[in-house]
Amino acid sequence: MTHTARRIGRTLALVLPVVLVLSGTLAVTSVPWAGPKTESQILTASSENVSVRAKPRAAQDILRDRLLTELQEKNPGVALTGLQRAVEEKPSLAKYCVSIARALGAAAVERFGPARAQSYSRPVCDTAFATGVAQQTQGS
Repeated sequence: MTHTARRIGRTLALVLPVVLVLSGTLAVTSVPWAGPKTESQILTASSENVSVRAKPRAAQDILRDRLLTELQEKNPGVALTGLQRAVEEKPSLAKYCVSIARALGAAAVERFGPARAQSYSRPVCDTAFATGVAQQTQGS
């Protein structure tokens, strides 16, 4: 019987301090008199809350997103005109023209179907829009 009592005593001696520390820590972090915590005062071990500086988006990515939105809200013709004007205004975007036009073509097929999407085709970026339409049609 003394052996069992010692075993229980040792177990409590190891577990009890851990339980007390954890409960004390939790109690201190949730007391109302601590006042509102600012962002800099809250410390967590979670990587989800780590602030990471966002990388600036590239001009071609911003243009692509804007044109895809225009395509969805209006039609592919408006988006293609926007692409042509953007490349004329900022010639450094010319190297991205083909990939943006193909993305517009693929999105046009998704939104309007192959036949209607093809009707908006024009020679912007060496017919890359039509290539995007054709590739999306073959993939469907």
